[in-house]
Amino acid sequence: MKQVNESIICAGFGGQGIMVLGKVIAEAGMLAGFNVTWLPSYGAEVRGGTAHSAIKISTKAIGSPYVSKADVAIVMNGPSLDKFEKRIKEGGLLILNTSLATDSPKRKDIEIIEVPLTDEAIGLGNVRVANMIAAGVLAKARGIFSEKILGEIIKKMAGKKEELIPINIKAVKRGIELVS
Repeated sequence: MKQVNESIICAGFGGQGIMVLGKVIAEAGMLAGFNVTWLPSYGAEVRGGTAHSAIKISTKAIGSPYVSKADVAIVMNGPSLDKFEKRIKEGGLLILNTSLATDSPKRKDIEIIEVPLTDEAIGLGNVRVANMIAAGVLAKARGIFSEKILGEIIKKMAGKKEELIPINIKAVKRGIELVS
């Protein structure tokens, strides 16, 4: 097993699937055989307010779920870019949804993958899968877990809502394609 020690922050508006994204990433890390923590944080209002979650994925034991500096930040809107850009480690990765974050990142010491996640989701026919496109981007960019593992997690988390499985798997594939 390759050595992994990643701290990830997912941030956006409530209603963008930020908690689901964090949980999918955490579950995928566990299925890939890593130690994982997932720490959700909701804003004052859930839908429309700010929300973020912190995930740690490691081959080693994890002492605390808190992420002060992230290796990766998945940022779904402008206010979250303002709040979390400074919390990315030097040399870290920012995955930015340019559909809803129109300002350019200020940092020059990080890698930036700019993707119009919301527009891509609309193009797939469901704005709510922007988060799974982001999961695909992360999978391709970091190689912590595979597309296959993400597909298994999507099937597991869909439960009785089996009609959601194909569009979410399609979204993960689209995220991978956007980085390729």
